[in-house]
Amino acid sequence: MGDTIYGHRVETLSGEQTDLSEHRGKVMLIVNTASKCGFTPQYEGLEALYERYRDRGFVVLGFPCNQFAKQEPGTADEIASFCEKNYGVTFPMYAKIDVNGAHTHPLYEELKSAAKGVLGSKAIKWNFTKFLVDRKGDVVERFGSNVDPAALDQPIERLL
Repeated sequence: MGDTIYGHRVETLSGEQTDLSEHRGKVMLIVNTASKCGFTPQYEGLEALYERYRDRGFVVLGFPCNQFAKQEPGTADEIASFCEKNYGVTFPMYAKIDVNGAHTHPLYEELKSAAKGVLGSKAIKWNFTKFLVDRKGDVVERFGSNVDPAALDQPIERLL
């Protein structure tokens, strides 16, 4: 994997086309998010991680996804407003994508292949699945929805 992660084209919530190369050399936590999920309060913990470690080369990347019980129905503007107003999110948020199925974003194809889930499954099971990526662009670990961001300090510290 490594260098290939940086070439993935993505769209920001504000509609700008970019790629992940702007995060080259940083430790990344890539998360599929949703605004109407039982795990939505994790935005607060994700923002806390970002604030705590960003000066040391860490970034959280949020990718809204509406594939799980239609829990991210909003427009890009609605998602941005919700995240900022309710959780003070300042980490980069991107346009809605698919993480499973025929229209899976290529970034998520790569993440899922590099770090399989329970019993070797590639599929994302739910919102707020987290992928930890090292400074070289290699996926180090996958964490399920039930893993609270507060539990990620040690894995992040090891990579910083």
